[in-house]
Amino acid sequence: MDHIEIDGLRLRCVIGVTAEERRDRSDVTVDLRLGVDTRAVADSDAIEDAWNYRTVTKAVIAHVEQSSYRTVEALAAALARICIVDYGAQWVEASVHKPGALRFADSVGVCISRKPDDFRESPGTEVGQSNVGAVSA
Repeated sequence: MDHIEIDGLRLRCVIGVTAEERRDRSDVTVDLRLGVDTRAVADSDAIEDAWNYRTVTKAVIAHVEQSSYRTVEALAAALARICIVDYGAQWVEASVHKPGALRFADSVGVCISRKPDDFRESPGTEVGQSNVGAVSA
């Protein structure tokens, strides 16, 4: 399976459990691996056949910047849901790191893997739709 890589999104959000972490926004870094089929665009070289990673990235940035979570695990799961449910990725690996969270470490974080079945509400429910051909500025 092909995948698109989005690395090193440097964002800020409310994340953590202490009063200080809940009061002030913290830096987080996000990396995404998005399972998509790139054969159509590879064959045609036409942008309208491409999976629009710019639109997904904008949605992820908007979500993180206005979010408030206690754990990096919850934030990573929310980002995976956006990529799969809202934009039709076939699978997602989402990494969220919080720089400076541990003394003597550059950062601490989590990497999760999710598929559409992880977000089905009930049997037979379809999750997500492809954003192939969706173009944004």
